[in-house]
Amino acid sequence: QVQLVESGGGLVQPGGSLRLSCAASRSIFSSSVMGWYRQAPGKQRESVATISGDGTTYYADSVKGRFTISTDNAQNTMYLQMNSLKPEDTAVYYCNARRYLTGIGYWGQGTQVTVSS
Repeated sequence: QVQLVESGGGLVQPGGSLRLSCAASRSIFSSSVMGWYRQAPGKQRESVATISGDGTTYYADSVKGRFTISTDNAQNTMYLQMNSLKPEDTAVYYCNARRYLTGIGYWGQGTQVTVSS
């Protein structure tokens, strides 16, 4: 079992920045695909960015060049640096870990990001 806890959400003006954190209860990054997802009101949950155990990253087209996903293995923490935020980035952001061997996925509780003037 793995627990994931997100933090760092909040209210920010358009053009601003936030850094989200996802703390894992144990070391899993090398054996999992880690990712950030988001869900806006009335919309389906969508993938924002993922990072594999070998460091390969993927970004949704809507966030390329603005968001950066990273991990700190020593701290068992994953980050999402979000720059040049837009109102359409407003959503609940979720952390996910999917284990390579079992395919089992774990979700955090989510953190709200609101981009508004």
